[in-house]
Amino acid sequence: MENLKAEHLGSGREAKHWPKPTLPEFAFIGRSNVGKSSLINMMVGIHRLARVSNTPGRTRNVEHFRVEPHKGKGQAWMLADLPGYGFAKASKDERALWETMIRTYLRERESLQCVFLLVDVRLEPQRSDLEMVQWLGGEEIPFVIVFTKSDKLKQPSIVSNIALFKRALKKTWDTLPHLIITSSESGKGREDLLAFITDVNSRWGS
Repeated sequence: MENLKAEHLGSGREAKHWPKPTLPEFAFIGRSNVGKSSLINMMVGIHRLARVSNTPGRTRNVEHFRVEPHKGKGQAWMLADLPGYGFAKASKDERALWETMIRTYLRERESLQCVFLLVDVRLEPQRSDLEMVQWLGGEEIPFVIVFTKSDKLKQPSIVSNIALFKRALKKTWDTLPHLIITSSESGKGREDLLAFITDVNSRWGS
């Protein structure tokens, strides 16, 4: 699959600083250090589109990118990189500001088509991830759970950890959300992500 064309449109904490919602939009969110920037770069095929850092909490604003298929074949779309949650070293006031910004964006961004909720497949179910699943469901915001860093585990452990996550979800969900397994290192899941986006984009404006 060919690399995509992409450009950074801007960074902002309020709607007045965000690009006009004229294209279908997909948001990426997850716990700090879950690998959002690396996954975004892998998905579009541009090594340094989103800034990767070993320091959790690097993303402070909503970062918007415009993405389009190679040679313009298909619907262009926007990608929103949201600050990671669960970053303990940020001040209480800073965390509260991020939470307000994130929830405002997710509730009010009219062009938002789907949220990709990134979950580190190496970990047992985390309370913050499960709470985000419940909040998105309660707000009726479409989302997909994207497991990251699958290259760091052997297949039996991946299967086991995802089963634990599903078991936790089944306590409150009759039908489980769509799941995608990815690795920024190997490229696993790239075609699944882009196929999902292409399918959603095909219904844009209808």
